[in-house]
Amino acid sequence: MGCLVLHKKTVSFVALFLLLLVISSNYVLYHSSFGLQSLPADLNGVVVGSILDLSLVAPLLFLAWQRKFSLKYFIVLMATGLIAARFIIPSEYLASFQTVMWLGVGIEGVLILFELSLLFMLVKNALPILRRIKSSSLPLLFSFSRAVNEKFPKQTFLHILCSEMLMFYYAFGTWKKQPSNEGNTFTLYKRSSFITFQIMIIHAIVIETLGLHWLLHNTSMILSIILLILNIYSIVFFIGDIQALRLNPLQVDDDCLYVSFGLAKRMKIRFQDIEEIIEDTHILEQKIPSTTIEFIARDFETVHPNLLLILKSPIEATLFMGIKKKFKQVAIRVDDPHAFKKIVKERLEKAQRDELI
Repeated sequence: MGCLVLHKKTVSFVALFLLLLVISSNYVLYHSSFGLQSLPADLNGVVVGSILDLSLVAPLLFLAWQRKFSLKYFIVLMATGLIAARFIIPSEYLASFQTVMWLGVGIEGVLILFELSLLFMLVKNALPILRRIKSSSLPLLFSFSRAVNEKFPKQTFLHILCSEMLMFYYAFGTWKKQPSNEGNTFTLYKRSSFITFQIMIIHAIVIETLGLHWLLHNTSMILSIILLILNIYSIVFFIGDIQALRLNPLQVDDDCLYVSFGLAKRMKIRFQDIEEIIEDTHILEQKIPSTTIEFIARDFETVHPNLLLILKSPIEATLFMGIKKKFKQVAIRVDDPHAFKKIVKERLEKAQRDELI
């Protein structure tokens, strides 16, 4: 099993490396003096190769990196690759391939119309969703996702959109809110420098943004704008992530455990789905396997979980941008481990007694 996991990680890393190589080499080919000098007199063959790279090879490598194979996803990536080709390949070289280029635009246009219709449905159902959220006692990260999932259970685009909406809400709309101080809630970050570390990253991104934008705006305006947008998005994400971490402490209910770590990951665990709780320090200090999801505030020091939950069967967690993945073990580190262990054991024993009745 360990060799299989390692093999999958290696394949994923190689796919990401090749994906970046394909995109960067095609960009350098048309936007550097070295690349332009190496272009032959007849450019049609080179342009066809670039179009195939961006619309076929790059999507396949992206799917291999994500380890998520779907025909619908592949078609979307192909159309995106054709649109990217319009920006990477100079327009004078694409004169003979306008039909192919417009095909990508057409596919994206149809998809955008479909997504706009889903967005209209979301807006139409906004009031029932908000009422459902307000009536729930769960943390917002869970109540919002559950309310949307009840209305649109299989709409991946809407789940991604709602994940982005949460990011902007926490980044800009929560500064007057205070975290819950109830007895059944536990923070994960106060005994670490995690938030300080996040703020340092934000400062580094701001400095990098100013520097790169100044260096690139004269040589490649498009690349400069793309990097500027990505860096602004990263800053908004880190700010929202800090706020989401502060305002959504781990919550223990009678039958469930709601644990999240900012915007990056969250998970609902029923006590009846827990097979075993491991507290042995020697085991907890060993390397955590890839089948384990961590809810640990990591900073400059090496830290270990307070306890490890072994599940009866893999349970689904929600990751960045609404991505779903199942895990067999859950590693948790809280700021008040003794109280947390006590309440978890009590709830687990109660769940085990209820199963025997």
